[in-house]
Amino acid sequence: MTFTHAGGIVVRGDNPARVLLVRAKPAPHDWVLPKGHIDPGETPEQTARREVIEEAGVEGHVERYVDLLEFDSPRGEHVSCAYYLMRFEREVSAHEDRQIRWATFEEALRLIRFDNTRSLIRTALSDRR
Repeated sequence: MTFTHAGGIVVRGDNPARVLLVRAKPAPHDWVLPKGHIDPGETPEQTARREVIEEAGVEGHVERYVDLLEFDSPRGEHVSCAYYLMRFEREVSAHEDRQIRWATFEEALRLIRFDNTRSLIRTALSDRR
C-alpha cells in the first residue's frame, strides 16, 4: 500500500487518558487528528511525528501503526492516510496557528464528526484498555 499522508493519534496520561485533536484548516474547521502529506524521502512514521509537531506543537513517540483511512479531500485530492498511535513526550513550538484540544476518549468521539475517524480512535484505544 502506498500512503499519501500520515498522522498521529497522540495519547497523553492515563487517568483519564486524553487524545490530541486539532482544528482543521478549511472551514468549517472541524476537530480532526493531526496529519499531512508525506514528503519525499520521509517514512510515514516520520511524517506522523512531523505533522504532530507542526500542527499542534507536540512531540510524540510512535508506538504502532493503527490503520489506514481513505477519503477525498475538499479539494478533490484522494487521501490515503496511515495513522499511528503515539505517546505524548513533550510540548514544543508549533509551526502552525491551530487550536488544539486534549480530549477524553468520550469527548473526542463526540467532537469528531467523521465516522471513519471515530472508528479509528476506537481501534487505536481498544488495545490500551
